[in-house]
Amino acid sequence: MGKRVLVAMSGGVDSAVAAALLVQQGYDVIGVTLRLYTEPDELALRSGRTCCGIEDIGDAKSAAAAIGIPHYTLNMEKEFEANVLDPFIESYKNGRTPNPCVNCNQYVKFDVLFEKAKAFECDYLATGHYASIRENQNQLYELHRASDTEKDQTYVLYMLGQDQLARTLFPLGNLQKHQVREVARSLGMSVADKPDSVDICFVPGGDYRVVLESRGVEMNPGVIELASGQAVGSHTGVAGYTVGQRRGLGIATGQKNFVTDIDPVRNVVVIGNEDDLYKDFARFSQASWVGDPPGMGDQFEARIRYHADPIRGRLTSIGDVNVFSFDTPARGPTPGQILVLYNGSQVLGGGIIEP
Repeated sequence: MGKRVLVAMSGGVDSAVAAALLVQQGYDVIGVTLRLYTEPDELALRSGRTCCGIEDIGDAKSAAAAIGIPHYTLNMEKEFEANVLDPFIESYKNGRTPNPCVNCNQYVKFDVLFEKAKAFECDYLATGHYASIRENQNQLYELHRASDTEKDQTYVLYMLGQDQLARTLFPLGNLQKHQVREVARSLGMSVADKPDSVDICFVPGGDYRVVLESRGVEMNPGVIELASGQAVGSHTGVAGYTVGQRRGLGIATGQKNFVTDIDPVRNVVVIGNEDDLYKDFARFSQASWVGDPPGMGDQFEARIRYHADPIRGRLTSIGDVNVFSFDTPARGPTPGQILVLYNGSQVLGGGIIEP
């Protein structure tokens, strides 16, 4: 075969097994790990719950050694800060709820690694993402959901277009997670039973407000209102709230209260009951399509959160801002999150949800 492939190795079991499978398939494999945000701290506790931390580089190196492939580490902290961390902070300041993993995939991992693949004279870039690429009868590449629907990661890969899919390999697309761990054990990899990362890598513990405070975001108190405009309380700063939030509102109105809207210009948080969260449509911008844009009026499914169930509906407007109308009202389309369109298992594309 003689094809050379650059494998992005995060230090987890998935990317390690992806590299091992490609070696077994006869590829000439080079492993690379991106150092994104950490400072070395030999005394730090190993949580094993994030990705791309300093200890993960060591895990990636040991996995590469077990497979017998060369491994390199690239310092991408500046790019990570500019393309992931700064937009994350700005989104919350503007009353939005970002998905930083999408920006990281688009601007740091795939964009940079395709360039690095050229430098390494690699024909392909491979990752441990759970997703599948197929070529259809028109010689166009399609992105499909993984066989393991619980682990499927196509939601954060919707921005990959034809040029990228033509040079990308997802070796785990047809495997279940337990099979991946079995492969790792059979190869004696130390990461075989390493826990999956569950938090955003730079938000260990899951409280993004800690990151906002550490980055000097000013929390300006303001008013909490009902949709009618009636003031019912005060908030500690719009950046600390997200649409759909119920806890920590400190409002007693005799019913369950949820954040239904955030107005950063007026510095107001709007609350209502659960019914107020349901919307008949969602607007999304910065659309990216895997192939040709889908037809207006055709029936598709939309996913508005990473692990949310798909909701059927139709594209009723296409332009700078697109509109997807749901067949049944959807709970809490959240500005800043991603709307991804599917046709069965096939990913059509998506964009960023607008207010």
